[in-house]
Amino acid sequence: MLQVLACGVVVFPGLFFVFRRVLPSIFKQWTDADVVLVSERLVSSIHAIMATTAGVIVVSACSGNVMTDRYWLATYFVIWYGVPYMTYDIYAMYLSHYYRFRVKGHEEYKEHSLTTVNSFIRREFLLVLHHIALLTILLPVTLFFRRDQGDYFIGCLFLTELSTPFVSLGKILIQLGLQDCWVHKANGGMVLLSFFLCRIALFPYMYWVYGRHYGVPVYVVPFHLSLAVNLGNLCILAPQVYWFVLLCRKGWRLYQRQCRGSAGIQDSFPLPPPTSSSPFLTDNQPKGEH
Repeated sequence: MLQVLACGVVVFPGLFFVFRRVLPSIFKQWTDADVVLVSERLVSSIHAIMATTAGVIVVSACSGNVMTDRYWLATYFVIWYGVPYMTYDIYAMYLSHYYRFRVKGHEEYKEHSLTTVNSFIRREFLLVLHHIALLTILLPVTLFFRRDQGDYFIGCLFLTELSTPFVSLGKILIQLGLQDCWVHKANGGMVLLSFFLCRIALFPYMYWVYGRHYGVPVYVVPFHLSLAVNLGNLCILAPQVYWFVLLCRKGWRLYQRQCRGSAGIQDSFPLPPPTSSSPFLTDNQPKGEH
């Protein structure tokens, strides 16, 4: 009974339900869209911490022989928590999408319908595809096609979730109106660093570890693996690269905006009248951006 209650099928929807009930009593000014968004992000962070912890345990336990060492958590975490979470998260993302547009007053979002579902899939197609790919690729590989090998690499894939709490924290800070504080800026740096290391650089690292195990150069490893394995890794890596580029663009825009804001604040101070000691102050003096 305790095992069933601890299963992700109960844990993640249960936490989401609790957050949706508790948050409105704390932040009374929040809309339904705000509550659902933050609830979804909090549950995502909890799952990410669980997955990262499981990944560290599996990688540490299987570091002797990366191909044959086994650890039970590599398989059971996927069954008990990975699959339920990915399934739940698709639904939670849909609810976040639904309430966001409902609050904006869109007529078709007065109630759930095929129209709202289709709109969600179109707008969040890559995220939905990513979740479905994990369910249809990672799950069968983990359970059936590994021939009881490679727990180490499954643990590495769990580590890709390390960046999720930082991404979620950034959205929550914005929701709280703290996007200008130093915590948000520091968190933005951690988002980029953790995302790059754990969702992009991790894949070349796994190829390098595999090559070291068999004594082949890393550039030979793709030819040493089956086409299915290479395609599976590519399907997981490609959207990560795309999202990382989007994160970098967003970070650059925020940096430019802050620079313009700083310049505007400096220009907004009263200027002394032109005198012989300040001959360069003319009518062409730039004005602050307000």
